[in-house]
Formats: sequence, structure tokens, C-alpha cells
Amino acid sequence: MKRNVDLLEGPIAGSMARLAFPIMGTSLIQMAYNMVDMIWIGRVSSNAVAAVGAAGMYMWLANGITTIPRIGGQVTVGQSLGAMDKDAAIDYVRASLRMGTLLGIIYGIICVLFAGPLIGFFKLNSPEVINDAEIYLVITCGAIVFSFLNQVFTGILTAMGNTMAAFRATTIGLIINLVLDPVLIFGFGPIPRMGVTGAALATVFAQIIVFALYIATVWSEPVIFQHIHLTQRAEKQHVRDIVRIGFPPAVQDALFSGISMVIARLIAGWGDAAVAVQKVGSQIESISWMAAGGFSTAVNAFVAQNYGAGKRDRIKKGYKTAMGIMALWGIFTSFILIAFPEFFFRIFITEKDVLPMGVDYLRIIGISEFFMCMEITTAGAFQGFGKTVPPSVTGIVFNTLRIPGAMLLSSTVLGLNGVWWTLSLSCVLKGLVLPVWFLIIFVKYYKSGRKEF
Repeated sequence: MKRNVDLLEGPIAGSMARLAFPIMGTSLIQMAYNMVDMIWIGRVSSNAVAAVGAAGMYMWLANGITTIPRIGGQVTVGQSLGAMDKDAAIDYVRASLRMGTLLGIIYGIICVLFAGPLIGFFKLNSPEVINDAEIYLVITCGAIVFSFLNQVFTGILTAMGNTMAAFRATTIGLIINLVLDPVLIFGFGPIPRMGVTGAALATVFAQIIVFALYIATVWSEPVIFQHIHLTQRAEKQHVRDIVRIGFPPAVQDALFSGISMVIARLIAGWGDAAVAVQKVGSQIESISWMAAGGFSTAVNAFVAQNYGAGKRDRIKKGYKTAMGIMALWGIFTSFILIAFPEFFFRIFITEKDVLPMGVDYLRIIGISEFFMCMEITTAGAFQGFGKTVPPSVTGIVFNTLRIPGAMLLSSTVLGLNGVWWTLSLSCVLKGLVLPVWFLIIFVKYYKSGRKEF
């Protein structure tokens, strides 16, 4: 356990930073995977970007499904370790890995068999874009099981306080992706130009390498993984605990992906270029929410262990510290998106007829970055307690309202910008409601003196 951060003792800010910064780095690197693809694919054409954007929606949906074993496993393992119950922690790890494997295989099979209808949902205009999107979907989601397991491993190691393992593995994966992307997309020597197919292959190969690195990391880990036998059945109650905790955020994430698909279909009414703008814009914006998501994961682990140990004061100080850091980050990202939208968008797409739409997107969505950071960080605190329903309800309600909101505002003089305003305002509302909800519930728990939330 020497590599693991002690979350139960010592300075809170130092413990949070040692845990959070590798996770934030990991999140930013994972974001860079997609950005690298977008930068190189953007050099091919905006049509290629639209193809990757449409197929990438199903990668996003997959992330929602894997939330069940990832969040459920992380919270239960963290709480078990905080309560010094290592036998339960071992069984929770076994259950989450088995679940992640099964879900990844099933999801991959569905995407391969039904690639045509899945891409057909977006009603894209160009046959070339449709064909490229189907190819990208089959390759990336056909091997999605590696991504599923990588995320489960990340959650478990985070719960143990070992976030550097994920950082190292994803950094190496990014380097591999950086090298392979231009080679496979544009060709080199005997390697032919493969375009979108090359981008998909580079991503999958990088994910397989990351998986291998995770296996190497946990192979000799003495506390949990040396005692796991995946052929053994996990206790039914432990499986139910993982599903109970992981299912609400999984529904939220999956529904969010579904809503985003509906929004993308609405956006396609303005042409394939508009789909490309939304895809690239969300990648740029992810500098905010991926970092916040990484910090949220750290807060999750910190709260889970200290909740298991019954340390209410430490939870209170940890939450305040995390919110202060992410408030500064949200303000910073809002500033750069509003002040320098053209600079960032030109990195991906330089076509003159597309650029103004991208600038509008970044300026409008930039308003919401601070509130988004507040929501995501608070969701991590809720999850650490095992209370995943409040952030899920908040997300489901305000994300669902995006569909009628986008239809209404886009029918006004705002046009396409009405869709962007709907996305931004929903994030502002979530960032206001969820922290208030958390404070109301936490104050009651803190004053009650009970160990249980």
C-alpha cells in the first residue's frame, strides 16, 4: 500500500491533491485521445469529423453503461477499505470486474450487428459520412470491452488511493495514439492511407495497451488483487450493492448520451458541418468537464473511505477544499473559452464557413463552465456516500429539458445558437441546484452525530 495515498489521516489538502492531480491528469489525457483524433481527422475534412462525431456518440453511451461497475465498484471498495473490511473489498472488486467484462462484450456485439441502424438514427446527409461512421463504430465499439475494463480498473485503484497507476497507463496509451494516428490516417511507407478507419484502429490499439499495463500493475498487488479469483462467484448482496449504487448514475449518463443523440439529430438539420461543430466544440469544452470529472472521482474516493471510517469533520473539510479548487478551475475555463474561441477552434477546423459556428458555440457554452464544475464535484461527494440518486435525478431532469428547450429556442431568431444556449443554461441550473441539495442533506447528517448517512 506504499504507493497508495492515505485518505484517512494527514493534511486534507495534501491528500486531496496527491489523489486528485493524477486523476485530473488521467482525465485530461483521456480527453487528449479524442482531441488527437479530432485534430488529425479535421485535416481530412469536416465530413470526416462528422462521421467520427456521430459514431462517437455510441462510445459516449458505452461510458454510461460502464458506470455501473465503475462507480458501484469504486464506492463499495472505498467504503470497505475505510471500514477495514478487506474481504468485502476483494469480493466487490471481483464482482465489478466480472460485470464490466460481461457488459463490454454484450455492448460490443450489439454495435457490430446493428451498426447500420445505429448510425442511421442521426439521418446524416452524405453517403461517405454514413459509411465512415459505420466503420468507426464497428471498430471502436467492437473492442469496447477493453475500455470498459480500463475504467473499472481506474475506479478500483482510485478507491485504494493509487491514482498514479491510471496516470501512467493512460499517458503511455496517449503516446501510442499520438504516433499511430497520423501514420494510420494518412499512411506512411507501406502503410496505406486509411482515414477514419485508421483513427479507429489507433484508438483501439492504444486501449489494448492500456489494458495490458493495468494487468501488469495489479498482477502482484498484495492487498486486493492477489486474492481475487475471477472464476469464483461474488456474493449476491455485493453484486446488488454495486448495481444499487452504480445504476442511478448509469441511467443518468446513458440518458444524457441518448439526449445528446437526439440533440445531434436536431443539429443535423443545419447540415453535417453543424454536427462537426458540436463534436469539436464539445472536445474543446471537455478541458473543463474532464478535469472536473477527475477531481470528482478523487472526492468520491476521499468521501467513501472517510465515511466508512465515520470521519464527518474530515469529509466536511475535504468537500470545501475540493469545491474551492474547482471553482477556480471553472472560472479559468470560462474565461479562455469566452475570450479566445477562434484560437481554440482553428486548431481542429479551419474552414471559413464552419469557423463562425464554432466561435458561437464556445462563447455560449463558456458561460456554464463554472457551474458545471460545481455540479460534477458535488456529484462525486454524493457518490462517495453511496447516495447516487440526488445527482442522477438532477441530471436527468435538467438534461431531459434540453430537448424541448432546444426545439423551442432553435425555432426563434437564435436558430442553431438556440441549441447552444439550451445546453449552457441546463448546466447553469444543475450547478445551482445540486450543491444546495448536498448542503441541506449533509448538514442534517453532520448534526445528527450518526455514523450512517
